[in-house]
Amino acid sequence: MKLLSVLIRASAVGALAASTSDVTKLSSFAQRLGLSTADTRTLAAQYAKAGDPVAILNIACLTAQGVLGTENVDTSPLNQTTVEVNWSESCVAEPYCIIQPREAQDISTAVKFINFFQLKFAVRSGGHSPNPGWSSVGSQASVGPGLCWGEVTMALDSEKAVVIGGRLPSVGVCGLILGRGYHHMSNRFGLAADNVKNFEVVLADGTIFNANAKQNNDLFGALKGGDPNYGIVSRYDLSTVPVYEIWGQMMIYAPDQAGAVLDAFTEWQLNRASDVKLTVAIDISLTSVVFGLVYSEPADNPSAFAPFYDLEPLATPVPAMNTTFAVIDQLLGSDFPVASGRHDYRGCSTRIDANLTRDVYDYWLEKAQAAHQTIGVNQSFALQHVGENLIQKGIENGGNALNTRSGPQQWWTTIVDWENAVDDEVARSVSIETTNYWQKLAKDRGLDVSFTCMNDASRDQNPLASYGATNVKKLKETAKKYDPTQMLQKLQNNGFLFSRL
Repeated sequence: MKLLSVLIRASAVGALAASTSDVTKLSSFAQRLGLSTADTRTLAAQYAKAGDPVAILNIACLTAQGVLGTENVDTSPLNQTTVEVNWSESCVAEPYCIIQPREAQDISTAVKFINFFQLKFAVRSGGHSPNPGWSSVGSQASVGPGLCWGEVTMALDSEKAVVIGGRLPSVGVCGLILGRGYHHMSNRFGLAADNVKNFEVVLADGTIFNANAKQNNDLFGALKGGDPNYGIVSRYDLSTVPVYEIWGQMMIYAPDQAGAVLDAFTEWQLNRASDVKLTVAIDISLTSVVFGLVYSEPADNPSAFAPFYDLEPLATPVPAMNTTFAVIDQLLGSDFPVASGRHDYRGCSTRIDANLTRDVYDYWLEKAQAAHQTIGVNQSFALQHVGENLIQKGIENGGNALNTRSGPQQWWTTIVDWENAVDDEVARSVSIETTNYWQKLAKDRGLDVSFTCMNDASRDQNPLASYGATNVKKLKETAKKYDPTQMLQKLQNNGFLFSRL
């Protein structure tokens, strides 16, 4: 099972001074964790001479390496392949050392190091968040958080098993589930978070817990959308679904067809999306409109997709066919490759309305084209349908942290790609202004749902607050219960933390 990485930041350590008392504490601590007597004496002698935070940080990493092994703890000079695994160059921060656990007990040990030395840290799964400091660092399937969804899909395909996870194979398991996780079949089976049967989680004091509907149910619900405030998840036990073969098709349209495609998508959402086996994926860039249809069982041109059949595509890279998600993953991996560069994303949610969608798209397009001409930044405009059944599945499967408003809605997101750090502000301005415009028009027209999906939220957004004051109060109480010293709030380098709400 592939676990995640714990990245120890080089910027700061706690206020431990190398006094005689602290040297004694270090010796006792290291031996409790299994460090040999000889190695403990060597580290204690170095600790006694440590005169600055960096020296203490070095001793902390060497202690971790001595207990967990050199193969699991990388210290300076770091393997840059591991450091640079992040999707976006806008969030790479060089750690001082990297712990790559093999099992939950290793994570527990890492947490004890972090607590003892009061180290700043970040947890990284697939490294797909562009937010600086967040991660720069049978009937069920047990999945390690360090995997990407493409690896999970391919491993399960040999058993003809399918779980609700990520749609792009390069996205990491951990962040997607803890944020919520929208899948091709989410309107049928719910979000990825709502298909977790059990979380194995390491708490802030190193305790290994199992959180599920029968044990620690308050923590079980809070973990689904409340990342990263409760602990470090070391294993996900996911429900498989009774689906293997599916029907799918992918089309590409010209940019000047975007309006017609959006109108067809809105008509489908309002009048034909009651069949929960249907999924429509729409991604509009400045150069093309990519449209994907999925029906979660074998079929022959399902009639509910009728609004799209009259549109004439420029190309059909995936003709209508019965296939599997393993094949879909391979196609999406080639059509949406992992590219180097600086990235950001952003999201907001509204009720479904054709005029609202077209008005915001026109607003976005003008600004996106102008920014592209100025600095070469590329941007996308994507919509995700959220039906009543998706919301109901969250309630049926033990609840979640999201407090999603009832009734059909659409979640908008954008991905922003650019090259140079000097252009960061201009590159991000289009999505910021578009989000503000979405929200203003939605409120003026009575179409607002006041929800921000964590998986789509940018660094300056506040998805936790969008869960509602009553729900946030309950989630904070749960975080305090399982992390009474608030270690996760104080020592995690960044993220959507309650301490920054």
